[in-house]
Amino acid sequence: MVTVLALSAALAYGVADFLGGAVTRRSTALRTLSWCVPVGFVIILVSALLAGGGAAPGPIAWGFTAGLAGGAGLIAFYRALARGPMNVVAPVSALAAAVLPVAVGITRGERLDVSVAAGVLLCLVAIALVSMEAGDERSAAATAPGWRRHLDSGPLMAGLSGTCFGVFFVLLKTAGDGSGLWPIVGARVGNVVIVAAALLALALRGGDLGPRLSGRTLIGLALLSGTLDAGANVLYFLAAHKGMLSLAAVLTSLYPAITVLLARVAYTERLRAIQRLGMAIAVAGVALVTVG
Repeated sequence: MVTVLALSAALAYGVADFLGGAVTRRSTALRTLSWCVPVGFVIILVSALLAGGGAAPGPIAWGFTAGLAGGAGLIAFYRALARGPMNVVAPVSALAAAVLPVAVGITRGERLDVSVAAGVLLCLVAIALVSMEAGDERSAAATAPGWRRHLDSGPLMAGLSGTCFGVFFVLLKTAGDGSGLWPIVGARVGNVVIVAAALLALALRGGDLGPRLSGRTLIGLALLSGTLDAGANVLYFLAAHKGMLSLAAVLTSLYPAITVLLARVAYTERLRAIQRLGMAIAVAGVALVTVG
């Protein structure tokens, strides 16, 4: 059950990231998130009401803190997608997101069976291999002063987003599962707060939000991205509380394979042999986890 839930979360995250990245390329990260995050909040709230459970302050507080980290990660991630190829950004982010929960899980005493541990290791290797793509940085950051160019580069922003996502994974596990889906509602509130704060900060500086999202297609893609991201949150939350943090987080972090494949089809972003090898290793890793 954990494997099915985590891989379903990976599928939903992968498609959501691809769609969000497609929208961001025609606008900006904050413009995209101003559509994605609210629709995700509505979906999670309705789901929590239907699922029942008590809205206990403690779990919601943990969820809210997770949402702050996740919201910061989303901003960094979509900014990275606007600055680098999807087949570089998504895997780098996912690798960073997977390593932290594994480390925390081991520290907390999680012990995997030999076959499952081998599968998790293969999945980590697969994520690293899929990220090995020397993409060009074609962005506004390329014309910025040296230190700003490096701080705002696609790979670095992807690594930052992955670290934030890793914290999100860990804190959602810490929130517990005795309150239904209400910790996810708290997390979505945290997302909204982060995005609103970023919008306010930009407004106070007199910055430009960038091109508006216009047209049914573009807005529809943004709303679908937010919907899938919300669904992925729920699936990961369920997976993390039905099994070990390290296992759920690593399997969920395989989402770049979906993003990379979609980018290959839509944008003809080239897959190197090392990336194809990484995907094959990911399949082997998942098979070992499933057998274990």
